[in-house]
Amino acid sequence: MNDNSKTRRRYDVRLRSERASGTRQRILDVAKELFTARGVEKVTINDISSAAGVSASTVYALFQSKTGILRAVVERSFFGPRYAEIARQAENARDAEEILRITASISRVILDAEREEIGLMRGVSALSPELKAIETELETVRFKLQEARAKLLVASVTVARQLGLARVRDILWMYTGRDVYRMLVLERGWSSDEYESWLAETLIKTLMGRD
Repeated sequence: MNDNSKTRRRYDVRLRSERASGTRQRILDVAKELFTARGVEKVTINDISSAAGVSASTVYALFQSKTGILRAVVERSFFGPRYAEIARQAENARDAEEILRITASISRVILDAEREEIGLMRGVSALSPELKAIETELETVRFKLQEARAKLLVASVTVARQLGLARVRDILWMYTGRDVYRMLVLERGWSSDEYESWLAETLIKTLMGRD
């Protein structure tokens, strides 16, 4: 195979990949709109494929099921570019206070995105067992993602070490959860900045023993 053929093949592969990515994002955009307008239970694969201008077989090939589409919609909202950027910071952090401030930032980013991207959809899909199941899965993921940070805290901070890894993980998971955010931001009207600042200081006081 000559150099021109190799170059053309690489170009064709990249072009197909870009088209597939574009199709995937278009399907997710359409699905989110339909889920928000009608509720998850009332939307079908055919509805999504028709609105996206693709065949139902293409949708199945990319997502396997409506639950697969819903999971992708939620994951894209939670773990988008803003999350990826701050998650990279978390991977490199070693100072305990920095870890806890980044943890507060991660919580704010995820829960702000959930409110902005998924809030209306949840409102019309409150009884959807599919949405409930996916949210439960993501809570498990969120708990697991905090493990490395909890281990660093236990290894470097006396208060955290005295509490033990299991208790530190439980405290992180509880304070950074949706319920605390909902009470303070959605019900009491705190700004996201106020929530993040309070959360960081609360975690530092609780897990580092600072007044």
